[in-house]
Amino acid sequence: MSATMRPIRLLILFLLATLAFSAMAIERDFPATTLRGNMTITDYPNVTMNGNVLRLSPGSRIWNTQQLTQIPSSLGSDTYRVNYTVDMQGDIDRVWILSPDEASQKIEAQRNSQKR
Repeated sequence: MSATMRPIRLLILFLLATLAFSAMAIERDFPATTLRGNMTITDYPNVTMNGNVLRLSPGSRIWNTQQLTQIPSSLGSDTYRVNYTVDMQGDIDRVWILSPDEASQKIEAQRNSQKR
């Protein structure tokens, strides 16, 4: 094996391992107080959730389907099927954008208090 082939083989092996890891399904853990809705960012920090205007809390977080945080302005004006929680002031503090598979599951089965 030549000296240049070894790094290429290692790179290919690394890329294949990365692809295999990303293909594994990640089951997300949602709090017992999680709600389900259709969210549209309207006029940040305002959002429309199931037709009602709500606010994102100052420290709110939005996770996409790959479990990476999203900046609200990067979502545009599309509507997303989400799980979310509300803080004591009635503002939305956590949002999870759902994959089609997650959206097809009942919310009751996704709440961590219901998992056994």
